[in-house]
Amino acid sequence: MKRALHAEWTKMRTVPGPLWLLLGTVGTTVALSAAATAVVNCTANGCGGDTTKLTLIGVYLGQAPVAILAVLLIGGEYNSGLIRTTLTAVPRRATVLAAKAVTLTGVVAVGGTVAVLGAVLAGRLILPDLGDRELSPSSGPTLRALFGTVLYLILIGLLSLGVATAVRDAATSIGVVLGLLYIVPIVSQTISDPEWRRLLEKTAPMSSGLAIQATTNLGSLPISPWAGLGVTAAWAAVALMVGGLLLRTRNA
Repeated sequence: MKRALHAEWTKMRTVPGPLWLLLGTVGTTVALSAAATAVVNCTANGCGGDTTKLTLIGVYLGQAPVAILAVLLIGGEYNSGLIRTTLTAVPRRATVLAAKAVTLTGVVAVGGTVAVLGAVLAGRLILPDLGDRELSPSSGPTLRALFGTVLYLILIGLLSLGVATAVRDAATSIGVVLGLLYIVPIVSQTISDPEWRRLLEKTAPMSSGLAIQATTNLGSLPISPWAGLGVTAAWAAVALMVGGLLLRTRNA
């Protein structure tokens, strides 16, 4: 395992793609969050909604580079044929996937933390009086939202890694993951039956997982924050299990 981890970390840090995608996550998250915060009409009493969730809205787009990074981690190797070299160097395929998952978790945790803290810092600078009160990391709900958002980004990365392992093509895997993240919530809004719409919102990986960002009016959510993150974790676990099984049973 140690050799596999070293190999994956070497591949991660010696090519420019992962760094640019992580910077894309940070830049997109902070920029979109700052823009959303700047255009909302806020007063000393609040912004008419969940201020913490507002400052983290950039994650909606910031998660896309994370998904692409995770897909390329193994999908890129399938496209280039490098996967044969990887599996020759480390014949135990479960070890290869585990090493990729651990490496991905580490880099996304760092990039996600920078992105989340940057978004909140931007919110505090744009809303100095309100931000000091409602965006304080010492607040339990705010801290849960920040920590949970980083976990959410990690889970999206692991979900994408599992999908790419199963599909074995980078472009197709990116389409599947982004469709799952962005198209499913759009489809849910077209459903007229409120019960079915609520069920879809509770089971889709993005709408359920991002419930972790909510700090107010939790009773109105389709699913509670930690339960929602658990749904996203279940998606990631299933994707990794299916991908791992197919990796072990198929030829490279």
